[in-house]
Amino acid sequence: MRKLKNTLSALVVLFLISNANATVISNTSKELKLQLKSVPSADFSIKIDLSDKNLNAVFSNYFLLKDELVKTDGVSAAAKAKLLSASLSKVKMNELNKDVLKVWMKIMKNVMTDAKGIATTADVKAQRILFVSLSKKMYDLVKVAKYDSAVYYQFCPMANDGKGAYWLSKENAVKNPYYGTKMLKCGEVVDTIK
Repeated sequence: MRKLKNTLSALVVLFLISNANATVISNTSKELKLQLKSVPSADFSIKIDLSDKNLNAVFSNYFLLKDELVKTDGVSAAAKAKLLSASLSKVKMNELNKDVLKVWMKIMKNVMTDAKGIATTADVKAQRILFVSLSKKMYDLVKVAKYDSAVYYQFCPMANDGKGAYWLSKENAVKNPYYGTKMLKCGEVVDTIK
């Protein structure tokens, strides 16, 4: 995968050198977009996706788990936590960039422990306790790895026995996984990761 990324990057650079009418519009770790200026009436763009699909699966499974805790469904939450554990196992460390790898190495063991712990019980109260720790680590990861879309870091001051607790969401609207329908909208967005 890394060789493919390097090859694609080299091809783009060669294209830029050979075509003086090309302009780099956006160059991020996720996407490189070129726009050709030689045809004024047309917009030809090339997009190269450099995001890590394995980490996107991890984030997607985290969001599925969060949604089950919002519903206060311990059985489904355990099943989603198993999916999260499986996706964590599929992450290839040698394909992560150095900043992501640095965070991954710090959080991997704890995230896997929390996910497995949630997967082994249908007790929503116990799952929510582990979800507090899991969410903190996932926030550290999403800040450097990025997800396909915006991620909202949300906080409820009443959760975790009044100590407060955070979670990640794909939606700006608050849906509290620590209280479910009892206090569904208790919380606020404290950070947006794009």
